[in-house]
Amino acid sequence: MDAEQKLFQAALLAFNRAYAPYSSFRVGAAVLGSNGGIYSGCNVENISFPCGSCAEQGAIAAMVAGGEHLIKTILILADSQELITPCGACLQRILEFSDSQTLVCLADTRQIRRTCRLTELLPHAFAAKELKS
Repeated sequence: MDAEQKLFQAALLAFNRAYAPYSSFRVGAAVLGSNGGIYSGCNVENISFPCGSCAEQGAIAAMVAGGEHLIKTILILADSQELITPCGACLQRILEFSDSQTLVCLADTRQIRRTCRLTELLPHAFAAKELKS
């Protein structure tokens, strides 16, 4: 099984564990760290909006807790006819732990439907270099 399929399986498992009683919109995410670790997360809603957390946020937190700090690939999965992309806050979170080669895979519950570089989704990102000017 290749890395993208392992990510897909990890994201699907997380998707199935998502806690979304208010929106019924479950999301799973999985990250492949630069050292080869696979970390997953799911969205967790809370009746006190916006206190929930995104799947990408959970996967990145698991990666950092696992001792890695560079995302090689992230896969985001939802049961939606339209491909979902990370929200603005999650794009910024992904950027924090990415480089120019980081891939973003977008999937439904059956398959990966699109793979692109993070720079395609966030072409003019606010990055740490901006703080040094």
